[in-house]
Amino acid sequence: MASVSIDNVKKSFGPVAALHGVSIFIPDGAFVILVGPSGCGKSTLLRMIAGLEHITGGEIKIGSKVVNGMAPKERDIAMVFQSYALYPHMTVEQNMAFSLKLKSTPKGEIESKVARAADILGLQDLLARYPRQLSGGQRQRVAMGRAIVRDPSVFLFDEPLSNLDAKLRVQMRAEIKSLHQRLGTTTVYVTHDQIEAMTMADQIVVMNGGKIEQIGAPLALYDRPANLFVAGFIGSPAMNFIVGTICAEGFKTSDDLILPLAAKSAENLGRAAIYGIRPEHLIIEESGLPFTVDLVEPTGSETQVQGRLGNQPISGVFRQRVETKPGETIRVTPDLGSVHLFDAQSTQRL
Repeated sequence: MASVSIDNVKKSFGPVAALHGVSIFIPDGAFVILVGPSGCGKSTLLRMIAGLEHITGGEIKIGSKVVNGMAPKERDIAMVFQSYALYPHMTVEQNMAFSLKLKSTPKGEIESKVARAADILGLQDLLARYPRQLSGGQRQRVAMGRAIVRDPSVFLFDEPLSNLDAKLRVQMRAEIKSLHQRLGTTTVYVTHDQIEAMTMADQIVVMNGGKIEQIGAPLALYDRPANLFVAGFIGSPAMNFIVGTICAEGFKTSDDLILPLAAKSAENLGRAAIYGIRPEHLIIEESGLPFTVDLVEPTGSETQVQGRLGNQPISGVFRQRVETKPGETIRVTPDLGSVHLFDAQSTQRL
């Protein structure tokens, strides 16, 4: 196992800059997820760690070794791709053993490592099958097994679950997290799915436009997003944003509704700001603000309601059954301890 140190790393494709001086330290044994929208640079960064992309500037270290000029095979990493990349003419056992055979590993050691990986991943009964005879989830487990047998210092995962259906993604999330807990190998995982990031990571790196927006534990990012982008990206359904001004009475919206604030600092009075409240932090109360209902979506365990607060769109998630219909008005109060304020110009947290 090894730590991964990324120091002021840059990447350009001709005149187009894809990464603008990214710095991250990933401790030995950590499970770190790079998350962000398509095109934010997360997969490019992962490929640079793997040695599949040239580094334009900066330095990457795996353990104590600077790997900028090293070939992928010299970096002691194993990568699991979005496409399973299995050899169709080889059995599961042969696919998992292939990299060890290339290194002239003794036969007994190969058999031992393949058997161990198959046991960890529940593949013992599938070793004689070919990829075409496997489900998507089974193929992904074989791809993970092929990485495990190499016993690398670092695992790299590039959106490994995006080809799976929703139910299987949930199952595979748990399997990958359990695998990390059993092996303790440093893991860098790329996804655009913030639910994957929240449920699996020790630390999340939120990226946008080739830059890092925030690094932190999942609940730290959920509870105290550093800026408007992180606040809107982390959490599902997404945080509500209401435009207005901080005033003596609280927060005045553009159509003169007053939203409550727990505290107001004198220097922020009169400041144009954005009021953030997550849908699950709205409480139905008779004394609350008028919420005009546009859409009701019962899911069983909760009810999601979309509508308007004044002229601004808003959504709420309520654990209780909500007896309402489109066109009606319910009254809601924000949980004051869960209100977020962001500067309207800089979009940074206040």
